[in-house]
Amino acid sequence: QVQLVESGGGWVESGGSLTLSCAASGFAFSSSTMTWVRQAPGKGVEWVSDISGFGSRINYADSVKGRFATFRDNAKNILYLQMNNLKLDDTAVYFCQRGSSRGQGTQVTVSS
Repeated sequence: QVQLVESGGGWVESGGSLTLSCAASGFAFSSSTMTWVRQAPGKGVEWVSDISGFGSRINYADSVKGRFATFRDNAKNILYLQMNNLKLDDTAVYFCQRGSSRGQGTQVTVSS
C-alpha cells in the first residue's frame, strides 16, 4: 500500500526558506518518478516539480524555477523540496505524489 507523508511546512516571512520532506513506503521508491504539487486557497492543483527515480531528470514549474530544488534520498525513501526566496504566491498546501497517490499535504504560509 502506497504511503506518502509530507512534513516540514509552516509559517515563514517572504524571502525565507523551508524544506519539505515526504516519507514514502509501500512501493519501489528508488525507481519511481516523484512529483510535488501544491494547491493554494481557492485554486486548483498546480504542478511544482518532478524528479526521476535516480534523480537524473528534474523539472520545475516556471513559477518556482531558480528558487526551489527537488532532491531525494533513495536509501531513506525520502523526497525533499527545498524552497528558497519564498513569495506570498507560494502559500499553499504542498503534496508529494507518485502516480495517482498523494499524501495528506503540508501547509506552507508565506507572509509579508
